Amino acid sequence: MNATLEQVRTLGPSIAARGEEIERCGTLPRDLVEELLATQAFRQFVPSELDGPGATAWQCLEVIEELAYHDGSTGWCVAIACTGSLLASFLGEPWAERIFADRRSITGGFAQPVGRAIAVDGGLRVSGRWQWGSGTRHCTWIGGGCRLVGPDGRPAPRADGLTFPFVFFEPDDVHLFDNWQVSGLCGTGSVDYSVDAAFVPEGRWVQLAIDPPRLDTTVSRFSFFGLLALCIAATSVGIARRAIDELITLAADKRPQGSSRSLRERSSIQADTAIAEAELRSMWLFVRDTVEDAWRTALAGEPQGDEQRRSLRLSATHATQTAAGITERMYKAAGGAAVYRSSPLQRCFRDAFVATQHAMIAPRTYEIAGRMRLGLDTDTRML
Repeated sequence: MNATLEQVRTLGPSIAARGEEIERCGTLPRDLVEELLATQAFRQFVPSELDGPGATAWQCLEVIEELAYHDGSTGWCVAIACTGSLLASFLGEPWAERIFADRRSITGGFAQPVGRAIAVDGGLRVSGRWQWGSGTRHCTWIGGGCRLVGPDGRPAPRADGLTFPFVFFEPDDVHLFDNWQVSGLCGTGSVDYSVDAAFVPEGRWVQLAIDPPRLDTTVSRFSFFGLLALCIAATSVGIARRAIDELITLAADKRPQGSSRSLRERSSIQADTAIAEAELRSMWLFVRDTVEDAWRTALAGEPQGDEQRRSLRLSATHATQTAAGITERMYKAAGGAAVYRSSPLQRCFRDAFVATQHAMIAPRTYEIAGRMRLGLDTDTRML
């Protein structure tokens, strides 16, 4: 049983009713964050060894999809926090306990190593500015990818091999910029953020795709980048499912100008609705099939091969891009009614197409899957 899923389903209608408020705030309201904290939705991949729910990959995706159905920004913020919670199995002590064992912990950040870290006594001194800080206003820890450099700014790995740490900052060390003025997912608060010579104590970091897990769990054997992409995909799927239901509700009563028939009585709308349903159910089953196949491998303690990781990324990209297409189809089918801010369909449309821009599921990621399928040499480190 997925207890978190049942809890967020109960919260769902109240979240949906606050969609305009969430967008207007530009971030999740504090009382909503408190309600979500009680469900442990933000930390689903924290293992039981750190008092976490230890959710399976599919359980987590179900929760994200359900939240995104009610509000895309809420689903997105939970998706980002969940990918951060993956690092609980990799971070060394005492920081794993301090950051992730707290049931109120929410992590976020941007992994690309755009920050600069200088080795100092007892840790690192970090400066930099990152983009896409989703949910940073409610995060208890904010991360940033860095490159080790010397005083002259040139690359300078430590003697122990530390080169590209993803470091964790305390919120008081981080400056948040008010620059999230965007077309969709407005409530995610995905602002730029920066630190200036912030001290990061020894070990409060992870080298993604380099460091082995400290805790050998099923989720730590799963593809990290695959789960990152899939969490974004689950958000998109929830938005698309909401778009279908919004059109069905609208079509029951709306009569196009000059027509005596309701929208749902038009054959083109009937076909659009059926096509959207088929596309949604098919691509979500593709995701579930690849996720559960890879999970069985991880559960058996076996390494995931390139083909499984390829399938995970392919299903994630396909789901996200297909979801955007479904949402567009529903938006167009609704006609002029969908352009008003009173219609949730216009927000679904805007949210869906902002989601497609995430680097992990952008259309160009199809190229990697295609190269591998065609037998071409491919760099698979980021799968």
